[in-house]
Amino acid sequence: MSGEVYQAQVLRNFFDTITGTDRNLTRIYMCVMSLAKLRMESPERMTFLVDQLRKSKQRRELSVDILDYMCDVARDLELATVQTAFGVKDVNAFADEFTGISLDSL
Repeated sequence: MSGEVYQAQVLRNFFDTITGTDRNLTRIYMCVMSLAKLRMESPERMTFLVDQLRKSKQRRELSVDILDYMCDVARDLELATVQTAFGVKDVNAFADEFTGISLDSL
């Protein structure tokens, strides 16, 4: 599903932003709101998220409710989709590569 891949990429951008050196609240806001719109959240839920983002700006720290929401999004997405967006390879792919290496080539 391309929609899930896009959601996973937005999710990755969110986590890259909060763990990187430039913790830009505007980028965080865009990621959270984009995911909420993609997931067609209710107006009440959207209002709650905006309120939490405003409180985060005032307190100068990210609300736990925002982190909780983003983790819920990650949990709801298919694991393979999230792994693709985060650049994680399947373990079986590595196993196939290692079985082709012989001791003579070392």
